[in-house]
Amino acid sequence: GVFKLDYAIDGPIPWRAKDCLRAGTVHLGGTLDEIAESEAQIARGTPAERPFILVGQQSLFDPTRAPAGKHTVWAYCHIPNGSTFDMTERMEAQIERFAPGFRDRVLARSVMGPAEIHRHNENNIGGDIGGGANTLFQFMTRPFFRLDPYATSARDVYLCSSSTPPGGGVHGMCGYHGAQSALRRAFA
Repeated sequence: GVFKLDYAIDGPIPWRAKDCLRAGTVHLGGTLDEIAESEAQIARGTPAERPFILVGQQSLFDPTRAPAGKHTVWAYCHIPNGSTFDMTERMEAQIERFAPGFRDRVLARSVMGPAEIHRHNENNIGGDIGGGANTLFQFMTRPFFRLDPYATSARDVYLCSSSTPPGGGVHGMCGYHGAQSALRRAFA
């Protein structure tokens, strides 16, 4: 599952690496060894001490997402299946590590653990936003084993979420392939 934080902040994130201000989404984890250890801790059923975090800062590029001079930010990290551990402090410490002064800019925050994420969207079972197992077999066969996993038996209804190939984390590709399926069927 995932643990997610949404923020209203007073100004952009004060990244040490200024190039981060040019990215809509920042993958925050430190060294390769630190990222591997973070994910290994989760695989062992322990919340990560220094979590690998995805940080979205879309208001840098879309000013309609926040009042002038303010910004919105979302951040999430993986957490062991079924965990109720509150990752807020660890996530904020990790962001602060790479963006000193971040905490001082926080105006408000919303916290969602895996159970809340599931309640918010029943497709995210156990807080899993990836649409199920990320195994090689699942990448090829989700949600069903068939030639066109995007088409449904209902006319003009197509699937295009992270539950379809190539799965979660390949932003936009599920929708692209779903649209290609619709176009093939419409113009066949």
